[in-house]
Amino acid sequence: MASIPSNNHNEKEKKKTKTKTKNENTHSLSDLKTLGLQLLSSRAHINNLPLLLTFVSPSSPPPYVLEALLSLQSFFITNLPSLPSSSKPPPAGDDVQVDAEFIYRTWLRSKFDELVKSLIDVAVSSECDDTLKEIVLDAIMEFVKVGNKGKFHSAVYHRFLQSIAHSSTPVDTLIALLVKKYFHYLDVRYFTYISIKELAKTFKAEYMSGDVGGHSKEGVEFIHIVHSIISSIPPLENSNQSDYTMWVESGDNKVLSDDQEAKQLKMKKNDEEVLTSSKIVRRMKLKFSKAWISFLKLPLPIDVYKEVLVILDQEVIPYLSKPIILSDFLTKSYDIGGVISVMALSSLFLLMTKYGLEYPNFYEKLYALLVPSIFMAKHRAKFFQLLDSCLKSPLLPAYLAAAFAKKLSRLSLVVPPSGALVIIALIHNLLRRHPSINCLVHRENVSESKNDNSTSEEAAKGTDADTPKMKPGIDHFNYEEADPIKSSALRSSLWEIDSLRHHYCPPVSRLVLSLENDLTVRSKTTEIDVKDFVAGSYSTILGQELKKKLKRVPLAFYQAPPTTLFSESDFAGWSFDNEHSEKNIDSSDHLSAKRQRVGSS
Repeated sequence: MASIPSNNHNEKEKKKTKTKTKNENTHSLSDLKTLGLQLLSSRAHINNLPLLLTFVSPSSPPPYVLEALLSLQSFFITNLPSLPSSSKPPPAGDDVQVDAEFIYRTWLRSKFDELVKSLIDVAVSSECDDTLKEIVLDAIMEFVKVGNKGKFHSAVYHRFLQSIAHSSTPVDTLIALLVKKYFHYLDVRYFTYISIKELAKTFKAEYMSGDVGGHSKEGVEFIHIVHSIISSIPPLENSNQSDYTMWVESGDNKVLSDDQEAKQLKMKKNDEEVLTSSKIVRRMKLKFSKAWISFLKLPLPIDVYKEVLVILDQEVIPYLSKPIILSDFLTKSYDIGGVISVMALSSLFLLMTKYGLEYPNFYEKLYALLVPSIFMAKHRAKFFQLLDSCLKSPLLPAYLAAAFAKKLSRLSLVVPPSGALVIIALIHNLLRRHPSINCLVHRENVSESKNDNSTSEEAAKGTDADTPKMKPGIDHFNYEEADPIKSSALRSSLWEIDSLRHHYCPPVSRLVLSLENDLTVRSKTTEIDVKDFVAGSYSTILGQELKKKLKRVPLAFYQAPPTTLFSESDFAGWSFDNEHSEKNIDSSDHLSAKRQRVGSS
């Protein structure tokens, strides 16, 4: 039974295609122009309307689509205000006189809905060029403006966005046109957020029921398109409301008081309410928040996941009605580890510092992110700046500051020179901010640290009572320990930084020497700006070294090109005459030849 409707639908589509092909072969562009002029001139030529509709199709040539569209657009714009809101006939029993005029206008409404559907099909088709898509988009948005009796036609706009989101062909051109021409209008942004929320909600329901796979090709393309739309909408800045422009100018856009708007709400139903710019501004944060929360609940592919984490702290969180609502999403992302944790760090840090989020295991997770691969990550620059900010608090415990300093110093032995420069800058700032860890700098015998106050708890527990004293040179720091408090960093020293004095890269050794000078004269030095080192690489270090002006040093050189390997002054009493040496060689050869002849005789 399920195959019968499908076959009937295919047969209808084939018949429609044959009809369009036949019409294109029998009508020229001049004929279409004539049909359009007749339609606009008199109701007697209303039968030209269905004929013109057949040319608005992705399979029609662009000139035919354009000519038919111009006529149909002019016809419907003048007649839309008098058309019913739906093409369905009124239910039986209503006190509505069903006369010929009402039937005619209901029929026109059905043809308008058919035109909108055809325009959307043309817009998302891969067969149409970009110029025609722009014209079709303008026509759709014009119907959005005038198709609902002075109010924004959200149904047409939602249908258009739904077709874009579920399109199997590339729609980058359409999204770019929307951003360029319409997303600066306040009401267009408002209804776009509403549509995105509904699209995401529907997709999630289908995904949970198993009707559509979130990781299927269709599901992945849907999420990519929705992300492209929602991330392209400019946020609502805190500017003067008089600067906001509306796509649908209803004539009721003046700013009203709360009492006046309350009276209007009593007089109008919610679905018939005329939205003013002031109302939209007050509601925009809520719509923005609902759209983003609905989108983030979808099964995001890994590439979209990363792109979302990159923009959350700058483009999403500041404009949410309740930013703390993202705490679950960000903490789960931070717990994943690897690059995802690095990218979620900035947004999580923003929630902790500005919105009161409490995350007890934050520093333990941050400590676990310090691995050699982080120095080659794409977003390492932002990560190291955030790492420096996270370690800035004077309330940071000594054991935690020491653990980070020791973990970074150990990493300096295996990372590239650019990473070593960042590590030296971070440790420099740690030592300046936390004087309690200065014991790590000049400790020569690490076994003496057993008498320090930092290990009094361990001594009280008797952990080292039966253990003989360690020999000098033993490092108590446990690099493999994930918990900073158990790493024994305070019993160690920063010997790794001292070894960088002899680093093969000159900038690294120079920065280590400056670190020693800065710690010696604290009053005349300040913290190092990590931003100056985070973007470094082999190429940047080489470029900086090549730009430096080298001091001239005396070199050994000859005023005139030498003619001999050694000069006579080098070996006094010896002669290096070429002619004399040649004669000696000839005579020696002659004597050796005579000896050979004598011996043979």
